[in-house]
Amino acid sequence: MRQSTTKADTLQEQPSNRTHKLSAPVPGESTDRQPHSYERWLIAKLLRMAGNPPVRFQLWNDEIIESTSNAANFTLRLTDPKALYQLVSNPNLAFGDLYSSGRLKVEGDLSDLMTALYRAVHKAKQQWPKWLEAIWRNHNPRSTSVSDAKDNIHHHYDLGNEFYQLWLDHAEMQYTCAYYESPDLTLEQAQLAKLEHVCRKLRLQPGQTVVEAGCGWGGLARYMARQYGVKVHAYNISREQLAFAREEAEKQGLSHLIKYIEDDYRNIEGQYDAFVSIGMLEHVGKDHYDEMAQVIRCSLKPSGMALLHSIGRNRPMLMNAWIEKRIFPGAYPPSIGEFMGICESGDFSVLDVENLRLHYAATLHHWMERFESVQDQVTDLYDAHFTRAWHMYLAGSIAAFRAGSLQLFQVVFTHGDNNNLLPTRGHLYSSPAAPASC
Repeated sequence: MRQSTTKADTLQEQPSNRTHKLSAPVPGESTDRQPHSYERWLIAKLLRMAGNPPVRFQLWNDEIIESTSNAANFTLRLTDPKALYQLVSNPNLAFGDLYSSGRLKVEGDLSDLMTALYRAVHKAKQQWPKWLEAIWRNHNPRSTSVSDAKDNIHHHYDLGNEFYQLWLDHAEMQYTCAYYESPDLTLEQAQLAKLEHVCRKLRLQPGQTVVEAGCGWGGLARYMARQYGVKVHAYNISREQLAFAREEAEKQGLSHLIKYIEDDYRNIEGQYDAFVSIGMLEHVGKDHYDEMAQVIRCSLKPSGMALLHSIGRNRPMLMNAWIEKRIFPGAYPPSIGEFMGICESGDFSVLDVENLRLHYAATLHHWMERFESVQDQVTDLYDAHFTRAWHMYLAGSIAAFRAGSLQLFQVVFTHGDNNNLLPTRGHLYSSPAAPASC
């Protein structure tokens, strides 16, 4: 099935968007008026509903309001009364918008603050009345149909390769969880270790064929071709990423082994010894899991191996409203049960499930350090609002993995009747996956 021309196709044909704006609400005007008594009550109520985290509020007139239950380690400054009302109406959406626009300022480490908030809210949420859950709800993700998926990907991945090159690793430009065999690994070593870990799980051999769904900037495809001598068909619908991937493959003399294909994963053709997808399942949408299972089933040779690597949850839950609306449209991290539903739908045998949650927290910490070191350059590329939004996104992601709100699953599976299996996992750990240096 081929795609028809859509608005999203037209968007992809435009040059890189160097003036990307986030469609957040316009900041309210500051005011010198004193807070009303009911506004102080609203903040006190908000703190109680959030589980009394170690946070104090500083209002627009410098008045301090804090919980009497816990000592405050962080200060949140609201610059105007309207910011308070936005925050109370739906913190899931408003917190990120207010921080991005500069109307909510944080005193203290943002990642540590978000970790404390996630942990407190997780406990407090069990006691929320139903009406509060309805008001402070996250919304369903946007459509991830063939036509809409392209628009979603354009929003996040086609910001410009220059932006991501500023703070991702310089080895293979990986925008997914790295693999820290030891805590002292550099980001480059850990990302190459992730690629090696994936290849070992797939049991790649020279001359085999591999299909990759959602190849990013093409680093895994190049690693598989260079280190294992396999032929790779890598699918992606981000034109910016594919341009980078093709150029790199040409530079490294790997173009004869890799074919980067600008198309949706649903249009994969042929049969392969391995199917792999790193960090794309979050964009598929659970309504399309059966469809993806059938794509994998049709693509995999009888003794082929498949690996899916995805952010996930311990139980079904919608993506944070701000991240879905401003950063990752259409995103939905599956629960482990929903993840296994893909394997059930395709009648696959699950061979290995690994959770790399803390590896992702470490990866994000390295990304944050690099991002903070180039914030002025990011602001020059876009604007201060954009820079604060991405700072918020990275900090919130670190917190989510530290607090256990998000998981990172790597699942290996094969056809149910495939008996060409190894008896142990020894091949994964026979030697270090990370290079000694890079």
